[in-house]
Amino acid sequence: MKKYFLLLAIFIAALNLRPIITSVAPLLRTMQNDLAMSGLTASLLTTLPVLCMGIFAPAATALRDRIGLERTIFIALFLITGATALRGIVSSVFILVITALVGGIGISLAGPLLSGFIKKYFPTKPGIVSVYSASMTVGAAIASAFAIPLYNRSNHSLTLTLSCWAIFGVVALIVWSAFLGNRGSKGNEGNKESLVRSSSKLPSRLPIRNKKAVLLTLFFGLMASVFYSVTAWISPIALSFGYSAASAAMLLTVFTIIQIPVSLTIPFLVARSGKRRFYLILCSVSELIGIVMLLFHLPMLPAVILLGIGAGGLFPLALMLPIVETDTPEEAGAWSAMSQCGGYIIGAMGPLLIGGIYDSSGSFMAALVAMVAVIVVMIGVQVVITGGKSEGEASI
Repeated sequence: MKKYFLLLAIFIAALNLRPIITSVAPLLRTMQNDLAMSGLTASLLTTLPVLCMGIFAPAATALRDRIGLERTIFIALFLITGATALRGIVSSVFILVITALVGGIGISLAGPLLSGFIKKYFPTKPGIVSVYSASMTVGAAIASAFAIPLYNRSNHSLTLTLSCWAIFGVVALIVWSAFLGNRGSKGNEGNKESLVRSSSKLPSRLPIRNKKAVLLTLFFGLMASVFYSVTAWISPIALSFGYSAASAAMLLTVFTIIQIPVSLTIPFLVARSGKRRFYLILCSVSELIGIVMLLFHLPMLPAVILLGIGAGGLFPLALMLPIVETDTPEEAGAWSAMSQCGGYIIGAMGPLLIGGIYDSSGSFMAALVAMVAVIVVMIGVQVVITGGKSEGEASI
């Protein structure tokens, strides 16, 4: 298929992987008031999809082996679109929780398999993962930024505000329907070795005995735990520092938006230079400096910008590593499934850990120290992951 159509398919699929989560966050307080929803139930609307993204990720490889890569991604997009659209039928706590579950399952299938899709059609250009990561960030930012304005313009209709994001899914299903008849394993730029190994039709197993795959999973988990901790707690931290509610919300928006250009740029810089260790550590140090600035109560805007730069670079690199460390689309999908399975489960625990530390200490200082420790460990894992080859040999 045409290169630009393949890029469009990646972009529109990834655009659907976050709105069902991020469109909820700005409206949580409203939903609690309108639907008499408890705080625990409200937290499920964001925590449940993230847990599903981890728990059900291994199912992606099993389903792909049965019906094919592209068809599995289509089914995943159908689940996400259907769950989002269902929120427009009736506004109830039960529907919101069920759709969070179904949408999370859809995301868990699409997430790792999009890495396999990139490996299949662009085996020599792993920098294409930037399209995936940037599109996902754009989708998250759009849904988060426009949730309140849409709610106000729709006469305070929760059903319309939460379900309108299904439009992205409908477009994605139209685009991906072109792949439903694809039975071949040959990619757009497939190499001979990859095609030979892909044609074996052996079931893909999670590489649980592969040391590097385990380390990648740990890295993904540490990266995700910092990301979700900052996403969940940066606004409360700002409020505790004396910032206004409007300023606290603005800081979260800045944290999200700054990731878009970074997620587009970093993968291509790494692919061109081959210096993955350098950029991994650079992004991690950016996060580390941002947290240290918060520890010393320095101005939050530059700290949040540094955190956004770090998060925006680390996520696409976490997606890229399984692609460059494997030889076939099947292996790339299996490695991605394992890293996202363990990674998202670990990541979902991050905000809970920060909240628990805050509850016990009554201050965010201890929680920020814990985040510094997590980032330091993450840098150590990055050094080990990239230590097997020289920078030149590790070209990606």
